[in-house]
Amino acid sequence: MSVVGWTRIGELCTADPAAGEGPLGILRDAAVVAVDGRVAWVGPSSDFPDVDVAHDMAGAAMLPGFVDAHMHPVFAGDRAVEFDSRMTGTPYSAGGIRTTVAATRAASDEALAANAARLAAEALRQGTTTLEAKSGYGLTVHDEARSLIAARTVTDETTFLGAHVVPAEFADRPDDYVDLVCGEMLDACAPHARWADVFIERGAFDVDQARRMLEAAETKGLGLRVHANQLTQGDGVQLAVEMGAASVDHCTHLSDDDIEALAGSRTVATLVPGAEFSTRSTYAPARRLWDAGVTVAIASDCNPGSSYTTSMPLMVALAVREMGLSPAEAVWAATAGGGMSLRRDDIGVIAPGRRADLISLDAPSHVHLAYRPGVPLVSGVWRAADRLV
Repeated sequence: MSVVGWTRIGELCTADPAAGEGPLGILRDAAVVAVDGRVAWVGPSSDFPDVDVAHDMAGAAMLPGFVDAHMHPVFAGDRAVEFDSRMTGTPYSAGGIRTTVAATRAASDEALAANAARLAAEALRQGTTTLEAKSGYGLTVHDEARSLIAARTVTDETTFLGAHVVPAEFADRPDDYVDLVCGEMLDACAPHARWADVFIERGAFDVDQARRMLEAAETKGLGLRVHANQLTQGDGVQLAVEMGAASVDHCTHLSDDDIEALAGSRTVATLVPGAEFSTRSTYAPARRLWDAGVTVAIASDCNPGSSYTTSMPLMVALAVREMGLSPAEAVWAATAGGGMSLRRDDIGVIAPGRRADLISLDAPSHVHLAYRPGVPLVSGVWRAADRLV
């Protein structure tokens, strides 16, 4: 039995509102004990018991490891030229994905796995202890399957996104591509995935096509996720709620009916402020969603086209500065909210029974994540009580 403890935590953000102050359940001068990788006790430093390994935090803030529930780390190449063009006035569209598809198809299995590992390591250094990884840049049976195999080398939270866009070779027959996704491609990819996702948007798929693909994925036992309402207001959010998707992501353009539907459901609105930042687009209405009682998560949307970042601290800062969340709400969305987006009850919160995923800050408070944007404040990262950073 391994017993690890952290004591003299100046501000412990448990992300459990019932445990302490505010939405983050903050405790002061706190301590945590983990047994065999699971949190066993949370309490005041004055009651800190004997442990095998003790970490004296000397007043630093600690919080749950970030849960990045929307990433696209399996790809080859980059789109820096596209970004430069966009910054000089060319609007973003979903069609740029096809540039990455060509590079990904040409890359070796080893190159794809190495890039995913590079980005996962980069995320870990910034406090991400759980990440979701999508396919979606292969768009053939073979390339989607090998993309998921590469994703599995960095996480168990893998998502089949064959329905990212219609590839160029199917441009004149999109319904034939939907047939491929629902049939041979799904058969090849389902064994390597926990989730299936569909991009519902102009330049991608409509609601009827998405329903077909989501229903097919559900018959294979995959959980459902949806990209929706990123560029335009449409029916994607309503479909996600109707089908009981765990998460609907982007949610930039929402009607009152969309927000009401989300508030009455288990579907999490996973917001990706990095995409709005990198495309100079309108930010999702996080404040309206939160006030309406919708469960909100924030994620990096790490991808080479519209959000080439793995920084969850940056996402927290953007959610505060641009989306109207408080620092405490933004951190909750980046931890507990992300866990709920993945329907996990073992991560995102520091509480007995949860996996001991913790991060420490070189700061006295979580507020510094938004107050000092761009500063590398994450000073320690533990997953299942093992120190990784």
